[in-house]
Amino acid sequence: MISQPTQKIIYDYFGNSREHAIVLEKILPREAKAKYPLCIAGKRNCPPEDCGGVYGYAELLKTISDPKNEEYEEMMDWLGSEFDPEEFNMDGTNAMLKRKGYGCFSIDG
Repeated sequence: MISQPTQKIIYDYFGNSREHAIVLEKILPREAKAKYPLCIAGKRNCPPEDCGGVYGYAELLKTISDPKNEEYEEMMDWLGSEFDPEEFNMDGTNAMLKRKGYGCFSIDG
């Protein structure tokens, strides 16, 4: 459990070399009626499922960055839509937290 700023945990995504560092940067005052946990910031898009771990994701990024790559169309079809590795969807992240019920609870003022 982390409870002090600068503490971090490492999350290993199913043991496939996709490690995520989760760092507690700051403790903010609780907001009345807010649902927690709540994502307030983030960086970059998540790698798509089943992309082959760290190395497969690196290869995917290389492929989709070059429309002339012979595998470009196949990878874009596999992704199902445009995929922007730099995008971060905070609203989508919070919707997922709520939908999955990851410890969501309310703070009543």
